[in-house]
Amino acid sequence: MISMIQGMLGLASGMLVGFSLGLVGGGGSILAVPLMVYVVGVPDAHVAIGTSAVAVAANAAVNLSNHARGGTVRWSCALTFAAAGVAGAFVGSIAGKMVDGQKLLALFALLMLAIAVLMLKTRSRVGLADARMSWTNTPAVVSLGLWTGTLAGFFGIGGGFLIVPALMLATGMPIMNAISSSLVAVTAFGMTTAASYAYSGLISWNLAGLFVAGGIAGGLIGTRAAQRLANRRGALNIVFAVVIIAVALYMLARNLSLS
Repeated sequence: MISMIQGMLGLASGMLVGFSLGLVGGGGSILAVPLMVYVVGVPDAHVAIGTSAVAVAANAAVNLSNHARGGTVRWSCALTFAAAGVAGAFVGSIAGKMVDGQKLLALFALLMLAIAVLMLKTRSRVGLADARMSWTNTPAVVSLGLWTGTLAGFFGIGGGFLIVPALMLATGMPIMNAISSSLVAVTAFGMTTAASYAYSGLISWNLAGLFVAGGIAGGLIGTRAAQRLANRRGALNIVFAVVIIAVALYMLARNLSLS
């Protein structure tokens, strides 16, 4: 059971996670895991990872419906990418449970920093507004989907902060379309990872429910903010990268203090 204070912190943390998913299509898990460990006070990193996978998958599904109504989801690309990644997410989640929890968080933070640098380097890229699946980009979509899914499963994340740049790289789509389309894969990867962790009994269902409830409200605000920022070249990339860098540095600092 969780205390009342933990419940309130979980609800507030869920709002932040939902806002991040709505705003940049990612950041849900990279925020959810450290929030559960360092703010809510979940002692087991693997339970935090499993619980965040449930919460992020549910919040991503809600945010996907918000973006879909705006017509910004590129379904052919998103579904192909997600289908390729689900197999990888299943294998990755099995491997992740075999690694020490604190080491997993440190590796997670280093990966976040690498992705943030990539997003900043491509911040001025406009992209192809009519990006669709073709024989030319199918190999890239499938292979990047598989690798992204594996990493998402290994780190117990929805993987939005990996999926967004991967979709942009594979198809050339603008970041707003990549954010919207990424939520298909975030939902699928999160559900796959959550199922694996649930089988091992590594999920706090009460906490997951609070995160989802908070995330619904936060997601609505984040989606509206994303639509306003979409016309400012590079603005979403910069926001995305800054969030990732801040959380990654905090996680590394905490891991160093505990080592």
